[in-house]
Amino acid sequence: MTFRFDNTWARDLPGTFLRLAPDAAPAPELVFLNRPLAADLGLDADDLAAQGAAWFSGAALPPGADPVALAYAGHQFGGFSPVLGDGRAHLLGEHLAPDGRRYDLQLKGSGKTPFSRGGDGKAVLGPMLREALVSEAMAALGVPTTRALAVATTGEGIWRDSGRQPGAVLARIAASHIRVGSFQFLSARGETDKLQALTTYTLARHYPDAPAAETPALALFDAAAARQCRLIAQWMGLGFLHGVMNTDNMALSGETIDYGPCAFLDAFDPDTVFSSIDRQGRYSWANQPRILLWNLARLAEALLPLIDPNGDTAVAAANDRLDRVAALYRSEWLAVMRAKLGLAGEDATDGALIDELLAAMQGADWTLTFRRLAGAAAGDTAALRPLFPDFTLMQGWLPRWQARLAPDAAARMLAVNPAVIPRNHRVEEALTAATGGDMAPFDALLQALREPFVEREAYMLPPPSGFGPYVTFCGT
Repeated sequence: MTFRFDNTWARDLPGTFLRLAPDAAPAPELVFLNRPLAADLGLDADDLAAQGAAWFSGAALPPGADPVALAYAGHQFGGFSPVLGDGRAHLLGEHLAPDGRRYDLQLKGSGKTPFSRGGDGKAVLGPMLREALVSEAMAALGVPTTRALAVATTGEGIWRDSGRQPGAVLARIAASHIRVGSFQFLSARGETDKLQALTTYTLARHYPDAPAAETPALALFDAAAARQCRLIAQWMGLGFLHGVMNTDNMALSGETIDYGPCAFLDAFDPDTVFSSIDRQGRYSWANQPRILLWNLARLAEALLPLIDPNGDTAVAAANDRLDRVAALYRSEWLAVMRAKLGLAGEDATDGALIDELLAAMQGADWTLTFRRLAGAAAGDTAALRPLFPDFTLMQGWLPRWQARLAPDAAARMLAVNPAVIPRNHRVEEALTAATGGDMAPFDALLQALREPFVEREAYMLPPPSGFGPYVTFCGT
């Protein structure tokens, strides 16, 4: 079976895209195909392997594709840009899976568009394979995410700061590419009718079971806020930093989208920043819940014309919804951490217990600490102690935690705390080898990431001394 396209965005949302084809890759080669994902989508992986070099590089279009570049706006590091859009991406269409679910198929790195803003519209192999690795890890960990269906090299040499690199295109699958910035684009232009159409479309596509509401815009905000609170709580529990939580990178579907300067914590420091351009720490690990609220405030602003024709009434209603977000996020965060710590039920002191743990964990490896706490749940702290520069605070914390444990805490904890994450040094090793033509380290790491609760010591170890500080880049 090949793609079954039904391109509702291009059909139903005029004024939110430009119709244009991707650049034709001169000498495409398929270097990665996500066969498990293809099966989930009801696609024939062997057929994709035969056609994928052309289809996933822009050299040819799969039957039924209707390529467009999407328009959106966004706040980038707090500054508003009224027009951003797909500057190096083309949405080929919406594939219908056998179960009726709808998925966007987008090419990333597929050439210049009118939204390129001086960029070359291209991508290079390392960052595209990085998105494949990290998104597959997130999927295996149960985090809502876009996923990489394929990566193809184009046969071009692309110049970046580090020199000439192999050009590549990522084929990305997403529940949709509707972003907060999609709403900001229409709101900034005063196109209220199109804003209403996008709201109706988003509710139908992502929240068909949302309760009927007198004000659909508020129903959309409530549903999107709930999913985003759950998503960011999951990120935080895994020690994941998105790195560039601009409003154009917040998807209304509740999926993680755009894996540019992202990374996972090694040694815990709440102020950790990985992005090379985040010099003020705006998108640090600790700031992600605050940016969640900030971004949702921008969504509420964009929806004001649909909330009420009276501006003061609309603002009051939006602020009422925003006032609920902190408590909603706190509830999701506590649920994540109670599971990670194997706690029995709920207790009013759990928040303080978690905060005390984070204070004691400064400098300890995030992932290994939670994994080894499973042993400590049975009283064995031998494997836990070496992770801590100073175990004094933990020594006082452990008895209070053990008093709150569920009877089967150790088993519960091993089921939710991964042994394997995309360790930054392992990711860099795999990408360096792949850029040089050796995919074996990439394939081995990918296999480990797809089974994150299976202990493979080589992929569990923290980085060697001298590896950090780790810096990531957006890829453009």
